Amino acid sequence: MLNRREFAHRIGFTAAAAGMLTEMTFAQRAAVNLSGAQLKDMVWLNANENPAGPPASVLKAMADMLPFSNRYHYQEFSNFYTKLAHSEDLDAGQILVGAGSSEPLHAAVEAFTSPTQPMISIAPTYEGPPEVARALGRRVITVPVTSGYYADVHKLVAEAEKAGGGLIYLCNPNNPTSAVTPKADMAWMVSNLPPNTTLLIDEAYIHFADTPDVESALGYVRQGKNVVVTRTFSKIYGMAGLRAGFACARPDLIARMAPFRNNVISIVTAQGVLAALAESKTLLPERKAKLVRTRVELCGWLKQKGLKYIDPQANFMMIDVGRDVRQMGSAMAQRGVAVGRPFPPLDHMLRVTIGTDQEMAKFREVFWNVLQRLDYSRRLTRINADSRN
Repeated sequence: MLNRREFAHRIGFTAAAAGMLTEMTFAQRAAVNLSGAQLKDMVWLNANENPAGPPASVLKAMADMLPFSNRYHYQEFSNFYTKLAHSEDLDAGQILVGAGSSEPLHAAVEAFTSPTQPMISIAPTYEGPPEVARALGRRVITVPVTSGYYADVHKLVAEAEKAGGGLIYLCNPNNPTSAVTPKADMAWMVSNLPPNTTLLIDEAYIHFADTPDVESALGYVRQGKNVVVTRTFSKIYGMAGLRAGFACARPDLIARMAPFRNNVISIVTAQGVLAALAESKTLLPERKAKLVRTRVELCGWLKQKGLKYIDPQANFMMIDVGRDVRQMGSAMAQRGVAVGRPFPPLDHMLRVTIGTDQEMAKFREVFWNVLQRLDYSRRLTRINADSRN
């Protein structure tokens, strides 16, 4: 446990690092300069949220617990951890629960990087863990994604070996590219991890993948490998605002991460998680099927328009708009659709969350309108430049 001085230091760090919690910082809701009426009617396709929201059973479980939220309920969390762990065929000592998957991810960075052991990651990817590592003064080594926009596992392992160990971070499916690292590549990486190296796999979006080439890394946790897997209830469960997630790893790895966890999550959220788990066997496939259908429909429309995109395996996708996405994002927000932030160096790729069918209909209308306007403006600029010459 942290003493009071260490706790004060962590609080100071948290305040300083708040600007680096990227989904919060870059979700753009605060950045979009629009009127209150416009914001109220905005279609939010910018933060990989699930429009389905929490299941009805979750809402009921939380409502039932609210009258008792005057108590801390610490004594009930042991049973909660056991049930959550058993849902993944693990023991309670193999999980660490936190606020979304962000808190366990940050705990892993604290535990497995140091002034001499860097973080090794692909680029682009979810910026949260690398930014926390940089804020701690830890070295961050990045390697580019492959031509398929997923992790180059051979380069990641080579960098870890060269550094003498460290923490390899891999988001699978990757955010923002929505591509999966093939299971054969994952198996090779686990088998070839250098000494003093921990592999951190962020599986926030794995429930949306619809390809036989993807496989959860939880099997490696059960085998006792040097692997940490994070999961969240924010995405397919639609519980982003409730802030619940967890890490899975060997007990000794969990023990190293545990001092960096802040506290227990809300008892109201914990009851919601248990309700969600109780119907997960039917809820997850139903939600996945619905998402995949909408995703396939969008891909078909893009093909008809002759637009390129990265084959998506998450609840978002990246579309090649052939120009700086900042132009697209600003213009689309003015027309009622908020889309993803830029992800350098893929500055011409627009990330869009898969929303409801109605939301995607509005996205297609606004996206195509803005794209045509920008194309016309660019052609006009070129004509004027040619006439001056």
